[in-house]
Amino acid sequence: MDTTVPLLRLRGICKSFGPVEALTDVDLDVPAAQVTALCGDNGAGKSVLIKCVAGIYEPDRGQILWDGKPVHIRSARAAAELGIETVYQDLALADNLDIVQNMFLGREKLRHWLLDEDEMEVAAAGTLGGLGVTSVRSIRQRVASLSGGQRQSVAVAKAVMWHSKLVIMDEPTAALGVAQTAMVLELVRTLRTHGLAVLIISHDLNDVFAVADRIAVLNLGRLVAQDSVTAFDRRSVVEYMTTGRADRTAGESGVNRDRDHSVHA
Repeated sequence: MDTTVPLLRLRGICKSFGPVEALTDVDLDVPAAQVTALCGDNGAGKSVLIKCVAGIYEPDRGQILWDGKPVHIRSARAAAELGIETVYQDLALADNLDIVQNMFLGREKLRHWLLDEDEMEVAAAGTLGGLGVTSVRSIRQRVASLSGGQRQSVAVAKAVMWHSKLVIMDEPTAALGVAQTAMVLELVRTLRTHGLAVLIISHDLNDVFAVADRIAVLNLGRLVAQDSVTAFDRRSVVEYMTTGRADRTAGESGVNRDRDHSVHA
């Protein structure tokens, strides 16, 4: 893979629902082995954008490039085949099943027409161990018994188990305590260390600045800024989120605006 080309590139993405234009000409780069934080107020278009990448919605216009090649992602299965996995805020875990059963739900391993429990246990344990998830008592404990941070860890492990290249995380630390948040943020760093691209939606700017390599900001369906995290501070991100622009420059502890993606007065 050519690391000089972003793993995922969106160009001119537009999406409308009736008269409501949710996304307008969005250009976004998501490099491999980096954490890209997608920020924006409620209604800015963050969820619509990730659903276009995840195959839930099909853009009305624009182009998606994967490893530099144009692709059409028309279903969640098509996204998964490319290596795109999404961990939504509700996590989509079955509380009545254990960790192994959740990680293989819908993708169970069979041997002689029976569930191959041994192989699934080994694979699940290996994936959790590789991600540094050591806090669970047993991989056979029910998901209902896990803490919020542990549940998030299982959901991420389930996503990366299938040779994914990009993991999209929707508000992964929402409603978590300090210790559980730290656990999830360390998991995000581990994904980056393993060479995966991470696209994370978060309202918590402390979390964003703790793990992100890049920040992209949506305002009313338009991408108004994207750059290295060092080009932003918290105030400039809030200004972009709320007004679509920031007046200061990076030298003034503000943001070095991406000329292709900024809204100017």
